[in-house]
This record gives sequence, C-alpha cells and structure tokens, in this order.
Amino acid sequence: MRILMTGATGLIGSALSDFLKTEGHEVTGLTRREPKPGEASIQWNPATRSIDRSRLEGYDAAVYLAGESIARRWTEDARRRIRESRVEGTRFFCEALAALEQPPRVFLGASATGYYGNRGDEVLTESSPPGQGFLAEICRDWEAAADPARQRGIRVVNARLGMVLTRRGGALGLMLIPYKLGLGGVIGSGKQYMSWIALDDAVAALYHILKTEGLEGPVNVTAPYPVTNRDFTKTLGRVLRRPTLFPLPAFAARAVFGPMAEEMLLSGARVIPQTLLDSGFIFQTPHLEEALRRVLEP
Repeated sequence: MRILMTGATGLIGSALSDFLKTEGHEVTGLTRREPKPGEASIQWNPATRSIDRSRLEGYDAAVYLAGESIARRWTEDARRRIRESRVEGTRFFCEALAALEQPPRVFLGASATGYYGNRGDEVLTESSPPGQGFLAEICRDWEAAADPARQRGIRVVNARLGMVLTRRGGALGLMLIPYKLGLGGVIGSGKQYMSWIALDDAVAALYHILKTEGLEGPVNVTAPYPVTNRDFTKTLGRVLRRPTLFPLPAFAARAVFGPMAEEMLLSGARVIPQTLLDSGFIFQTPHLEEALRRVLEP
C-alpha cells in the first residue's frame, strides 16, 4: 500500500510508520516544515489551509494521527489548539482527499475513549452513546470532521484509542519517574476505569483496520480487559517492585491540573474493543501485567 500519514513523527505515528515500512508499504508523511531533500513527505499547513493536492493523488490509504497534546492545563488557548489540531485539521485533510480524482480507499482517523466521558463501571462498546465534557465534545466533532471523506465514498474508520502504554512517552512515560522513586499511588478514589493498550497491540490493530475492508465507523482500540486506577497502580508498582503509598487526592489533582484533572485523571471509562474482537483481531498482550512487563523490560 501507498499510505499518507499526518502525525508520522509522533508517539503512535512513528511506531506505525516504522511497522508499515517493515511490511513493505510506502509511507509519506505530511509535515508543516519544508521537506528535506529526498525526504518522503509533503508540506501542508492546516491553519492556512494550504497543501499541494496534486501530490495526494494515487494513494491507497490516509491516516490522521496529528493533534496537540491534551496532557496540560486547559487554558482557553490550549483548548483552542487542541480543537483546531484535531477537528479543523481532520476536516481540511478529508476535504482535500474528497476532491481528488483518485482518492484513497480508506481513511483512518484517530479519536479517543474520551468520547464516552466519565461512565463509572458501565461496560462500553462502539454502540454506546457519547458522554459529556470537553473531551467527549472534541471526540464527537473530531469523528464528524471526516464526513467529507465518507460522503466521497471513502471507507472511514474512527480509532477510539485508549491510553497507549510505552516507556518512550505518553501517560506511562510520565508515571515512571515518581513510581521508580517510590512516590506512586492511587489517584482520587481509584475506582475510575483506565482503558489501556500496549503500543505494539495498538500498531497491530491500526494495521488490521487498514487491511480489513469490512471495518468502518468507530473502532475501540483498547485492550479487552480495562482496569481500575487502583488495580493499575498496584500492578505497575508490582512490576517495578516499588511501593505505591502516596495517593494523589482529588482536591490536589484539581488544584494542580485544573479542569484537565477532572476529565483525564479522576474520570474513567470501561471500554471494550468489541469490533476488533468480532473482526478476528488477536491481542498479543491482553492483560495489564504481561503488557507492562513486556513494555518495561530492558
């Protein structure tokens, strides 16, 4: 396959790009900077809606993984940048794809389990309704922004990604320093569910989506066994052989991180990857402890 990809240098995008290349596929990244000589990339700027559409012709698939980090205090400027990088960027990209003479057969757009909001211990699948809050609103609009591609007849998949486990960064990368110092602990009540997936399984799932013609619409990209924050804390401490005696109370989380804490740290969603399971996808590390041991092994 010839594949266009935004976010190809990000945490998930770089891993997916490397994997696709080892499988013999051609990956062309979209970048805001001037491409280096010989670099397989196309310059674009979604903020100014500029791109050389002629260079987008003839690709088999397009993947959108770009987006500003949400792991920050949600100032008004941060909220605007989070929305624009996801919603407006996806809409512009899909409009460009829809206008091509030879559009790709499939568009794989990132979304997140934030779509479901804070749902306690309710079991959630792709057919569950959206939740409430900033992240849920962003995810709804993010998925809807792919409508131009869908209306053009392109197969559109919205990958609702859970917390991706990798020692190289992301949420787990941020946790490792305090945990290794013995300062890890339960966040808030510890009852909130964490829907996670190992990076290798996330990459394999995205590749499975690209290849599987029958997959369309939302697909939860999470491991089949979500856990509570309390269980995650105990398991990570056991894998690292460190105590987990320093909880982060809800009031402290709100004081330090503001509204972001309410939706990302103190809320949870018990998400099941029903569509992936029904399509025959096999997880390599479906259970948390084995996933953490594989991710964190030297």
